[in-house]
Amino acid sequence: MKHPLDPLSETEIANAAALVRGKGGLSGQAWFETIALHEPEKTELARGNPPRLAFVCCYDPGSGQTWDGIADLEMGALRNWRHVVGAQARIVAGEFAMGGEIAKADPRVVAALALRGIIDLGDVLIEAWSAGNFGVASEEGERIAYCHCFLRNTAGDNPYARPIANLHPVVDLRRRLVIRVDDFGVVPLPAEGASINVSATRNDLKPLVITQPDGPSFTVEGNLVRWQKWQFRVGFHVRDGLILHMIGYEDEGRLRPIIHRASMAEMVVPYGDPRGGAFRRNAFDTGEYGVGQFLDSLTLGCDCLGHIHYFDCWHHDWLGAPKKIENAICMHEEDFGILWKFTDTVRGGVTVKRSRRLVVSSLSTIGNYVYGFFWYFYQDGTIGIEVKATGIPLGTGAKDNDLARYGTRVAPGIDAHVHQHVFSFRFDMCVDGPRNAVTEVNFAAVPVGPDNPHGNAIRTDERKLTREKEAQRVMDLAAARYWRVINPNKLNAYGEPVGYKLVPGSNALPFSDPNSPVGRRAGFMYKHFWATQYAADELYPAGWYPNLHEGGDGLPRWSEKNRSLDNENVVVWYTLNYHHLPRPEDWPVQPCVYASFHWMPSGFFASNPALDVPSPSAACC
Repeated sequence: MKHPLDPLSETEIANAAALVRGKGGLSGQAWFETIALHEPEKTELARGNPPRLAFVCCYDPGSGQTWDGIADLEMGALRNWRHVVGAQARIVAGEFAMGGEIAKADPRVVAALALRGIIDLGDVLIEAWSAGNFGVASEEGERIAYCHCFLRNTAGDNPYARPIANLHPVVDLRRRLVIRVDDFGVVPLPAEGASINVSATRNDLKPLVITQPDGPSFTVEGNLVRWQKWQFRVGFHVRDGLILHMIGYEDEGRLRPIIHRASMAEMVVPYGDPRGGAFRRNAFDTGEYGVGQFLDSLTLGCDCLGHIHYFDCWHHDWLGAPKKIENAICMHEEDFGILWKFTDTVRGGVTVKRSRRLVVSSLSTIGNYVYGFFWYFYQDGTIGIEVKATGIPLGTGAKDNDLARYGTRVAPGIDAHVHQHVFSFRFDMCVDGPRNAVTEVNFAAVPVGPDNPHGNAIRTDERKLTREKEAQRVMDLAAARYWRVINPNKLNAYGEPVGYKLVPGSNALPFSDPNSPVGRRAGFMYKHFWATQYAADELYPAGWYPNLHEGGDGLPRWSEKNRSLDNENVVVWYTLNYHHLPRPEDWPVQPCVYASFHWMPSGFFASNPALDVPSPSAACC
């Protein structure tokens, strides 16, 4: 029997598509942006057996309209089916590919390529990026893609090897035609691009074998995972990708909830070159395209190592036909060094416990970049979240004597622009219960004086963030700042509210002007921490439909309500900004770079919850 939070099955996706085709009143040209589980509310889950519902979004080129609503899969009915005025659905994989082919077939584009010495278009890649919203009158209200062009290398393994600089076909995706060609001048093509698969490989790497002769320590029942006192459910969405539900930790025989729903809710990649057409390189990979539809099928021994459990995921093509991604989500255990240790130098005793963590991960290939999203569960109650970015940095052709003003020369004739990868993670909190509060913790040096004669005193300041406008914060290294989500209704053994703290990792702030086109659309990226009162329709920090939107939606708009955060259902949003100035070492393919943060128990337990982890066996220690 399916759990109410399990992703839609193949049959449910097909039934939802058929329901909309039959009752949605759309033209025969309409296609599907999203068919995904409409998740039940916490109160519905508590009552038990909520109906299976699907959220469906369609785009109808016949009318130029985006429609969405709920398909009731049990009653065979559409609920709240509506035309979303002014909205543009995401660009799905089929439309993305179509846009490039439309551009390649246009005589003006063919002529512009010929000016650059390109006659055979077989190795030409034209990517139909969302055009964003830059106030161009002829683009307003239309479904526009702004294209970027590349030439594949001879080896055939790098479609981005030879950037075709300054050539940008502008495509009307609704009418399926090129409306203009932005050509900012011919730049010589870079020399033949390097292969990313070299024939001469190292021969001194010995095998590394990871074995678990007794099997893994986790158990899986459908989408429910239990491991080392942790319990959670694995979910999936064609937009968000990997989702985790109902995360809890067993303490003294009781499962204590921590996070009801965790997801990577949006990511935007603003590029920093203002010249030619490069200023339009601002990709909202979640809201404009969808991380979930591009999940890789993972391979044992390559993407994942050890005793692996895989979760398959079902999504759909733009005609609504179900599509299976095999091995889309990977789960395994791995050794993580020392968990804790003490050496008694007086009596000579040594106690050491090794740390093991559970890893739940997925990888999504979106154009030139590959993003790995890794969720780590530790035996001491810590949750780690890490993004790994690899793939091929986006290059542009450059004259050899030109200065790389807004990036780095990574190969002869190729500059890679400075850019940022900005991720917004959403956490629907339930720390030991559904009603929580938020605090900020700062530290400060106490001035030298009678109470601090030696100048060593450190003051701890913790204050409640009681309303949404207060809870828009940035990191402060000088204050060693972090944030806590507490349950004011549950006190620990020392009379303090139980809580979990969000510990930031490496991060940055945006360099895009807040009033710039990308700044208005991604207003969430100017704060590292946000907290809002839960609302069912507030899932995406740039709003539901950021594609071609003028901006101002999402977190900045919702927070204007300034709702209470004290003893409420609290949602926390964390912005992780990886600032990337490419290096020559990132070419022709980039080694993984890492950015992370953690949720850690902070007064949640009475003592170290990992005291009962067994010591390593004699055979291993």
